[in-house]
Amino acid sequence: MTPTITPPPEATAPPAAGERCDRCSAAGKLRVVLAGGGELVFCGHHANQFAPDLVKIAVETVAAPDFAWRGTELTENPELLS
Repeated sequence: MTPTITPPPEATAPPAAGERCDRCSAAGKLRVVLAGGGELVFCGHHANQFAPDLVKIAVETVAAPDFAWRGTELTENPELLS
């Protein structure tokens, strides 16, 4: 019997250079994957502004390598959400 190799699930990529914020059309810095399968892209300003809400609804988040997202701290320290 030949073993079957299952490929790893696709990894979510950070926003590409041409992707724009769904809120203001600035360059995308954060991709948010929602439970229903949808995705949102936010610029740095809006990603940080909405971070408390995004960490509650996101299944996965991927930030551009040059972007420090505030939601990372909120995810690591949930008491900051209160």
